[in-house]
Amino acid sequence: MSPARRGALLGTVAVLLIAAAIVLTISLRTARSATAERSEKPTLLLLTSLPLMFGEEFSLGPGGSAALDALARRYKVAPISVTSPAELAKGRLLLMAHPLAQTAENLVALDAWVRRGGRVLLLADPRLEWPSKRPLGDPLRPPPMFMDTGLLAHWGLKLNGPVQLGPVRASLAGYDIVTVSPGALTGTCPIDAGGLAAHCRIGNGRATVIADADLLDVGELDGAGHNLDAILSELFELER
Repeated sequence: MSPARRGALLGTVAVLLIAAAIVLTISLRTARSATAERSEKPTLLLLTSLPLMFGEEFSLGPGGSAALDALARRYKVAPISVTSPAELAKGRLLLMAHPLAQTAENLVALDAWVRRGGRVLLLADPRLEWPSKRPLGDPLRPPPMFMDTGLLAHWGLKLNGPVQLGPVRASLAGYDIVTVSPGALTGTCPIDAGGLAAHCRIGNGRATVIADADLLDVGELDGAGHNLDAILSELFELER
């Protein structure tokens, strides 16, 4: 092979090696960026009786909900079963979406966790109208109302029943939303004009209480395009 051809061949090989190195570098940076993005998501503890994580039938097929998808885009969602000290130690931000009644011990743990600096968004619905195929009394069916065993009163709040039944348009976190038979909050915490949401400072922590949970069922509500934006905004405000 002539020196000229040998030089041309070596030059081509060098270009290919450089191109491969560039592609590899870009791929590694992209992978690191994606990994960093996943790891940098803040943890959101989720305690709920609603079928947000799985369908109501708990099948092995695709599950989840639009609400869960929206939450997972911003947070690393970590479901918990109770508000025990061990479960609450897994994070600093908690979404309680129409939860089952907690034991007295776990309510004490929740209150202590908030007072130490925890942040909680509680959706407490006095008249849940989330559609369910399960019969009344089924333990897997969400309770028809928020089972308040003294927590709200301890935080200076009272949850009143709905004034208007059916879909109700409201404002939350600056967004126009759709609720269903929402309740009304009264008490010592700052409360919005319609009584839908209360924002409480509790020790070193904070609790936001919203008197509706049906607003998460965006697939069943006409005009509920900003419901999840409002929930994410309330969670973001609690993070601050």
